[in-house]
Amino acid sequence: MLEIFRNQFQAFLMALLFYTRFPVSRWVGFSESLQKRSIVYLPIVGWVVGGYAALLFFLSFLILPLSVSVLISMIGTLHITGAFHEDGWADICDGFGGGWSKEQVLTIMKDSRLGTFGVIGLCSVLALKFVTLWEIGPSWIVLTLIAGHSLSRAAAATLMALLPYVGQDSSSKVKPLIKPLTVQEAILINILGVLPLVLLMPQFWTAVVVLLGVSGGMGWYFHKRIGGYTGDCLGGVQQISEVVFYLWVLGSLSCL
Repeated sequence: MLEIFRNQFQAFLMALLFYTRFPVSRWVGFSESLQKRSIVYLPIVGWVVGGYAALLFFLSFLILPLSVSVLISMIGTLHITGAFHEDGWADICDGFGGGWSKEQVLTIMKDSRLGTFGVIGLCSVLALKFVTLWEIGPSWIVLTLIAGHSLSRAAAATLMALLPYVGQDSSSKVKPLIKPLTVQEAILINILGVLPLVLLMPQFWTAVVVLLGVSGGMGWYFHKRIGGYTGDCLGGVQQISEVVFYLWVLGSLSCL
């Protein structure tokens, strides 16, 4: 039992190491099998990142205005994740916006340069997050950040169970993670992703249905255009799912 716990904790730390800049002990080590197992803990990484964003907001709001506190929280999140998912969203905006064929889309997404579509997409999402969180207000921001980061990462990871990987670059950072998720893994990912919402914001449970539609719709579009997903597609699903959750919370609060 102790060995099983140790292995699972090691997989979680690998997920934290891969998806964030939080310091992780060298004891974790590295192996492709460990990295593949770590995908199950992506929603818990969302708990950690969301909690970090919420803490930054809470501390900032003690002495600073709401707008500045929200911005500090967002900047802190971008720093601690290395803008990992934001980079993916910008790449798919460039790729799907500028490419016609599957080959063109994949080639553009691999290009490290940022194009017009990527700049517009990235600025739009960041601006929408800022304004939406600001409008949600201090009473709900902390809980919304934790639930949003968790749910959005579960939505992205679940896409791996539904579509084949089509990335061309064998050196891609996400390549070692590519494997079909088992039914058990997909269920566990979704349970972990939904848990903060159920415990902290159960009145907003309908957001789960909305995010299923969002991730399913984006998955359908990816499959239609390129026949599957890439690591950038996962980042895009995370970003859009996160901002849609914020919008859903804001809309629900307006109806109360």
